Amino acid sequence: MNAVLPQTFPLATVPLDKAVAKQFRLIECTARHFEGAQLFEADAGVVPGLGRPRTTARVEAVLTDYFGAEDAAFVQGAGTGAIRAALNGAVSAGAPLLIHRAPVYRTTEVTLRGLGVETVEVDFNDPAALADALASGRFRWAYVQHTRQRLADSYDPGGVLAACRAAGVRTIVDDNYAVMRVPESGVELGADASCFSLFKLHGPEGVGVVVGARDVVERVRADNYSGGGQVQGHQALDALRALTHVPVMWSVQSRVGAEVAERLAAGEVAGVAEVRIANAQDRCLLVRLDRPVARDLPAAAARYGAAPYPVGSNSRYEVAPLFYRMSSSSLDDAPELADWTVRINPMRAGADLVIDILRRALRDIPRDAHHSRELKD
Repeated sequence: MNAVLPQTFPLATVPLDKAVAKQFRLIECTARHFEGAQLFEADAGVVPGLGRPRTTARVEAVLTDYFGAEDAAFVQGAGTGAIRAALNGAVSAGAPLLIHRAPVYRTTEVTLRGLGVETVEVDFNDPAALADALASGRFRWAYVQHTRQRLADSYDPGGVLAACRAAGVRTIVDDNYAVMRVPESGVELGADASCFSLFKLHGPEGVGVVVGARDVVERVRADNYSGGGQVQGHQALDALRALTHVPVMWSVQSRVGAEVAERLAAGEVAGVAEVRIANAQDRCLLVRLDRPVARDLPAAAARYGAAPYPVGSNSRYEVAPLFYRMSSSSLDDAPELADWTVRINPMRAGADLVIDILRRALRDIPRDAHHSRELKD
């Protein structure tokens, strides 16, 4: 039976004029912390008194300024490394950590297991349940994923953070797939720390950052003192250069996604039964087909120039539109959609190309493709 997509509640995006303003503000912050040729120079090593390269410290100061935070620290390990570093510095083994009742992102699940914290789930979509949990006085820390863990998640991240703050519970936010795409990141909404990958923001591989309260960031920096764990100056500068165009790029991408969704909903492509905009990890389109050939679609779309799998979900490598399966955490929550629904992200493409690839790929897949695959299996 054809599965039905649940109603989704996409996070707000940044219109183009405000994205341009964000880009200009980032450059203004850069000018406050760099002089002359310093933007063309990069050092390395554990500099005495800083414990990290001078260039890295300058870029951290830029990000601190830009996000209105107390401090920022680069870490190796991309977004996963940033989350791990922040949680490790804040929550002790065996301590209770309040999290949303939903499938946990796979790499975060590994981190939580390794840290040995006691995760306690509550439905963030239910303000009364959240209030009861916070009123128990049991928790010192809560962990909030900014983007959606379940397709039907509807909670306002800012509202969750405000409730935690009012109860005296500190918060660490996974801002991957959200920072610079939504109007305000976790730390701008009042979280104690925002953790995210610079690789997902067109930066270099393996670089993440923790931005937030000074005590949290200082602990991250102290735990990461080893020279081999430092983000070197050239990596930090590379990340900063990439960030300068990300707000505008993502605003354009969000606009293209909305156009594609509107055109598909209007019936422009035969074979599409339903479409939703969702923050299923990255902001994307969930396209339900009228036959269960979602597993065949990525390979068919790749013949016309689509990317059949992600690299970093908006990394510098990803320019072609992505046609891929739903995320693992989404499928954990709704496994019945695996054969019927494909995830599409326009990346740097326009709506015409995305729709053309989808139309041609669906035409290429035989009507009995799923039956043939079942017989082969």
